[in-house]
Amino acid sequence: MKRFYKAVDIEAADNGFRITLDGRGIKTALGKAQILPAQSLADAMAKEWSAQGDEIDPALFRYRDLADYAIDIIAPDRGTTIDKLLSFIETDTLCYRAGPEEPFYAKQQAIWDPLLTKLEAQEGITLERISGIMHKPQSPETHAKLSQRLNGFDDFALASTLTMASLAASLSVALRANASDADVNALWSAANLEEDWQIEQWGQDHDAQEVRKRRTADFLNAYEFGRLAADKT
Repeated sequence: MKRFYKAVDIEAADNGFRITLDGRGIKTALGKAQILPAQSLADAMAKEWSAQGDEIDPALFRYRDLADYAIDIIAPDRGTTIDKLLSFIETDTLCYRAGPEEPFYAKQQAIWDPLLTKLEAQEGITLERISGIMHKPQSPETHAKLSQRLNGFDDFALASTLTMASLAASLSVALRANASDADVNALWSAANLEEDWQIEQWGQDHDAQEVRKRRTADFLNAYEFGRLAADKT
């Protein structure tokens, strides 16, 4: 598609901000007004429109799909998204360990337990750690507190968190990424600890490296989207 606009601006709209192209407000994929919650996010997305050349390159829109997902999919049915997020805590990567006699177990303990301990203190919960593949459910109290926490997120925070949880196979990683003291690179490394262990043992092929690069970029993008959307300064 050829570029069809000249001027990119931002205007206040409905307690948020809207990007305009030649004075016309952008709409979502489903035709709703694309109202953004923070000027920081609007500025970042406006720069993406401004950076387009004569031909529109969809790959340059880092945040548009997440914004549209928040407005078109999450906002009309927040409960479905929250249920999806809560399901991750039952199979959370960081809660499932190798057997204590296995070499990988010590590494899991060293990397994952400090992160889970911080999350437990952050959310006032206790998470079950499981060795082996037998499922052990998290407590109703933990579910209730996490549900309350997620219900406090706005639609854009839910979009960011769901993307990170899906990529990390871990709600604990996604929730820690929302904390003000989050080390996003350490969290992503923790989510990939088992994959990296396997690479140490057996090596890695080119295709797997490319998949990892894409997943890493998507995780960091979702993290940055969440930070921009939450920046009300």
